[in-house]
Amino acid sequence: MVADGIKKISKKFLRDLPNWKNAPVPVCMGGDCRALSWCCKPGYSLTFGFKCLRDQMLKKVGLTPEEFIEIKQEFSDKHEWDSEFPCFGSFSYCCMRRGGCSRRDAGLKKRYPNNSMEEIYAIYFKLKKELANIILKKCRNKAMVKDFID
Repeated sequence: MVADGIKKISKKFLRDLPNWKNAPVPVCMGGDCRALSWCCKPGYSLTFGFKCLRDQMLKKVGLTPEEFIEIKQEFSDKHEWDSEFPCFGSFSYCCMRRGGCSRRDAGLKKRYPNNSMEEIYAIYFKLKKELANIILKKCRNKAMVKDFID
């Protein structure tokens, strides 16, 4: 079904990442509903808050900020993704930057110490794709998300 949703999206809003072909760019950059997996934790001020479209996307898909936080925390607990390194204390809130993020990448190296960065990115992006599917399956606006669920 994801292929149906992808066909409707301009390639400028998609990226090929390790273990996630046609991944969405972040919501604030025009990404589709799967991009909620990259979004920050609600309730905090952001440097680029004027660009943030997370709350609008949550409203469109039918999730409250509280539900969004709960989903990401459950995922973080399951995969032992809580850490002092990334923003908001969990990799579940980290971005997609393939070029690197010093805080995220340092934390990922500590979390997966016996892996190369290439292997770590493969794990990270695979789990972010899994998180995106979990988020979408819990959305109330099924019509909006159905074409993006694996």
